[in-house]
Amino acid sequence: MNDRRSGPAVTGGVLALLAATLFGVSTPLVQRFGIGIGAFSTAALLYAGAAIAGAFLRRPIGIEARLRPTDTGLLVAMAAFGAVIGPVALAWGLQHTSGTSASLMLTLEALFTAVLARLFYRETMDTRVWTAMLLLLAGGVILVLDQGRGGEAKMWGLFAVLLATAAWGVDSTLSRALAERDPGQVVLAKAAIGAAATTVLAVILGEPVPRIAQALALLVIGATGYGLSLRFYLLAQRAFGVARTGSVFAFAPFIGAALAVALGDRSASGMMAAGSLLMLAGVVLHLAESHGHAHEHGAIEHEHAHRHDDGHHDHTHEPMPEGEHSHEHRHAPTRHTHPHVPDAHHLHRH
Repeated sequence: MNDRRSGPAVTGGVLALLAATLFGVSTPLVQRFGIGIGAFSTAALLYAGAAIAGAFLRRPIGIEARLRPTDTGLLVAMAAFGAVIGPVALAWGLQHTSGTSASLMLTLEALFTAVLARLFYRETMDTRVWTAMLLLLAGGVILVLDQGRGGEAKMWGLFAVLLATAAWGVDSTLSRALAERDPGQVVLAKAAIGAAATTVLAVILGEPVPRIAQALALLVIGATGYGLSLRFYLLAQRAFGVARTGSVFAFAPFIGAALAVALGDRSASGMMAAGSLLMLAGVVLHLAESHGHAHEHGAIEHEHAHRHDDGHHDHTHEPMPEGEHSHEHRHAPTRHTHPHVPDAHHLHRH
């Protein structure tokens, strides 16, 4: 039984790592191809690419749950934080600080996400997790101090990246409520709203029109690093919760920092190395958490993609479908013991 139920954690970890890799690679590339382009124009192109990816990532009705009219307000809030404030702050910050330090600072998104997941979803945070968050925070403080030695402009650039991490932390927390919906639809809706808003702002502010090559590059980066990455991120949240997805996703900055160095960034220093080691230790410590106890499931009725071999979906069909499918279904109350993560079926309080 335990082996069968360890599946969501493994699946969630792999999906979150795929999302982290795609997003991590995108950060130094945005810095390279965004030169001379306004922050709002950069964000508009990135999320236009993400919207295109979302249009192709939608799954057929009957396999994934559809978005509903009642989701509109939440999508607008997600777009405001995740597709406007986040990418605009990152684009501006990347133009005023080093790509390596900016990439590493994005690790703090895991801190914001974990704390917000605790506040809004009551996800577990034991001593190990709190220690991991303090390590992340300590690493971030060292990065700010390091950039402060390079001048006020670099430090303000890093603070802009910090604002981006906070905005994306809010976005990640909000997106948990839509993790059971078709992730392709969520990507398309959120990205389309964000691209439209930032395009209007770019025009109002009179930002320069990007060259065709730059625009195409940013569209591709947005499709993979913001569109496909978000799809994997939402699927990971569905599998094992907000905070743990955020911690695995925190590997993205290290991937981005490594690529920034490979592309010629020579801003690395002893303080930056120390900060990154603290952050890496925090990520690893959080992922080493194991959680299992006797817990109760109350009666619940909802719709999401599911299988009948996961230990939680034992309702019957005529005929019985194979593989994933989606429809309204009901769970009867039950009590059992097994290792678990805060997915859609394990949001109980502790």
